[in-house]
Amino acid sequence: MMVERVIATPAALELIAQLQAEHGELMFHQSGGCCDNSAANCYLPTDLGIGAHDVKLGEVGGVPFYMSKSQFETWQHTQLILDVIDGHGGTFSLEGSTGKAFHTRSRVFTDEELAHLPPAIPGDQL
Repeated sequence: MMVERVIATPAALELIAQLQAEHGELMFHQSGGCCDNSAANCYLPTDLGIGAHDVKLGEVGGVPFYMSKSQFETWQHTQLILDVIDGHGGTFSLEGSTGKAFHTRSRVFTDEELAHLPPAIPGDQL
C-alpha cells in the first residue's frame, strides 16, 4: 500500500507545471499562519531556507513540500491535498499574479494508512 502525506489535484499539478515552465525549480512550504494565514506557498528554492525547524512531507509534481515541525505535530495524522482556487495567491507565493491560488485541503488518515506512512524527513537531514 502506497500512502503519501501530500498529494495534488490535477488543477494544482497544472499550475505547478505552468510555474515550473516560467521559473524552473520550485518548492512548497505550508505556512503556519501570520501574513498568509495557513497556506501552501510556492517559492524558488533560494527564497526560503529549510532547516531543523522544518520537515519534508513529500513531493507534488516533482516539487518538494515542507512544513514546520510545530505545525506538523498538529497535522501529522492528515493527508494534505494541494488544490487550486480562483483568487489572489499568498503574498509571497509565486502564483500570486495568475488569478489562481494554491489551497490546502486535508483528510484524516485511516488506521491502515497510518501504519504504512513514510516518515517525514527533518529539514536538517536533507
